[in-house]
Amino acid sequence: MIGVFDSGVGGMTVAKAIEDLCPQLPLLYFGDLARSPYGSKSTEVITACSCRNTDFLLSQGAKAVVIACNSAAAAAADTLRRQYAVPIIDVVSATVEKAASVSAAGRIGIIGTRATVRSKVYEERLQAIRPGCQIVSQACPLLVPLVEEDWLDKRETKMILRRYLHPLRERQIDALILGCTHYPLLGDLIQARVGRKVRLVDSSAEAARHLKEFLDKNPQIGSNMAEQGRQSRFFVSDSTGPVQRLADRIFSRPIHLEKVDV
Repeated sequence: MIGVFDSGVGGMTVAKAIEDLCPQLPLLYFGDLARSPYGSKSTEVITACSCRNTDFLLSQGAKAVVIACNSAAAAAADTLRRQYAVPIIDVVSATVEKAASVSAAGRIGIIGTRATVRSKVYEERLQAIRPGCQIVSQACPLLVPLVEEDWLDKRETKMILRRYLHPLRERQIDALILGCTHYPLLGDLIQARVGRKVRLVDSSAEAARHLKEFLDKNPQIGSNMAEQGRQSRFFVSDSTGPVQRLADRIFSRPIHLEKVDV
């Protein structure tokens, strides 16, 4: 089974993308809603949460772990790879490769949580594979709570997005990294506000693609995960009505959220 964790429900966009690409593999999802959002927390706290989340997923039978949270990937991916023997896939690596390849002019925007932007992980990796590219980063701390409350179509959300995205439009970016797995749920609103010519790079889709490529190159690992009769399970450390509705919307079917104390 593949373990996937996020600070909340946004990582379900990664889980859904994995389900679409690897339908034979059951998933274990954990959304740490009780401590969400991670983006406003320190590196030390995010790392501790990430280790706790990984321990839980492994205890449930995960054979690989996907960090479906950009803040956790930026803060804790290296630590998790040192501490655990299972494959660790993070949303940042694949997203950087895609953004560098689709940007014709080398003007790349990044939106993410404060923790992701503060870490400069995207800037450093982009400069490493595409030296000299121009990067504009924008922290968007209000977007995760709005998504978690299922305020996807609210006037207030549109106004806040316009405010966040204005500096990126001014710099004439031609690619924009959605550096939080909640943000694909706002994809249409974001596209309308940055312009149709800007390529959106969805970290959720790229993480799923990166996992599939890894499994294709390591078929013995994938065969070990395809457990007959096992069903995907979705765990959360807290649950609310808006979260349940959002989970159902992401998967286009009712999702049973199991509340656990992790």
